[in-house]
Amino acid sequence: MAISIPKPLTGPAAWAAADLERNNDWLVTLDADEITCLDDALDSVMSQQITWSSLTKNQFPLPRLAKKIELISRELEDGCGMVNLRGISPGRYTADELRTLWCGLGLNLGVLVYQNSQGQLLRDICNEGEGVGKTYGQMDTGKGVFLSSRARTASTAELRFHTDRADIVGLLCVSRAKSGGETRIASSVKVHNEMIRRRPAFAKLLYGPIYRSRLGEEKGGDQMFYPLPVFGCRDGKFTSHYSRTYVEAAQLLPEVPKMTDDQWAALDLLADLADEYCVESVFEPGDIQLLNNHVIYHARRPFIDDAELGHKRNLMRIWLCPSGNRALPEDHAPLWRRVEADTLRGGIALEPVS
Repeated sequence: MAISIPKPLTGPAAWAAADLERNNDWLVTLDADEITCLDDALDSVMSQQITWSSLTKNQFPLPRLAKKIELISRELEDGCGMVNLRGISPGRYTADELRTLWCGLGLNLGVLVYQNSQGQLLRDICNEGEGVGKTYGQMDTGKGVFLSSRARTASTAELRFHTDRADIVGLLCVSRAKSGGETRIASSVKVHNEMIRRRPAFAKLLYGPIYRSRLGEEKGGDQMFYPLPVFGCRDGKFTSHYSRTYVEAAQLLPEVPKMTDDQWAALDLLADLADEYCVESVFEPGDIQLLNNHVIYHARRPFIDDAELGHKRNLMRIWLCPSGNRALPEDHAPLWRRVEADTLRGGIALEPVS
């Protein structure tokens, strides 16, 4: 079916930096009573010796946060697509307590989904040193080593604008780097609209299939690569799934159709627009960033740690599937598997994809 020239989209998710300054609904602070509510739930779980990995929502009730959780969920799905949540002090908790608290809070926002084929529900995003390619996936190009997205995440390197493999990504800052590591956020809806305004033919291309690789993620089966549009829209709601690393990895496979010059130029423009319209900030310990991957791109500046002085960047990451999530176009099924609204989806499959 021929793809028509798309039209710009409206709504609070199509934001630029000035819009965020005028409307701060995305900035949320937990008050003392709400922190006490979290602590009470945590104390109950710890006294019962329930592990964070086996925790359920019913075991971590947060009645005094119910209204705020509802507001956060609404902002993520129908607002600007992101929330910065503050008020938690990591130093008050042991590492195990902090994991339990973060998973418990996450379970009140959605279902935790797997972040790798080993079934990991919470991942520490930090520098894991040399050898991350061998651990998390790499390819020999004949000219050097190409690292998977997962391997790059476990380094100190810059991460280009991308989306994750879940409806919502949550990041809790445990500790900062010595320098660098700033987070960068851009509205994919704004990027989409500006591309239509400047180069509509490029936007049209990104509504068509762009091949991706599963390098470092699922065991590929007969779908080590798959076609997936960068842009999509269904029932009036937008979605974008983008990571240039997955596209570049697919292009290293001989059986994958080669990208055209215009397709590469469209991805170049997407990256330039994300740079142009992004906001940049520094994670402070205790900060929580929640992002709707359908409407937000995120990136990371390179960073330098100094473990001896206690400066080691570490973010605890969870992936969430919330209730009431949006319907997705049918041609997004190769990644999401389920595309209907209000359905459990996202994350990495534990079995080979076939």
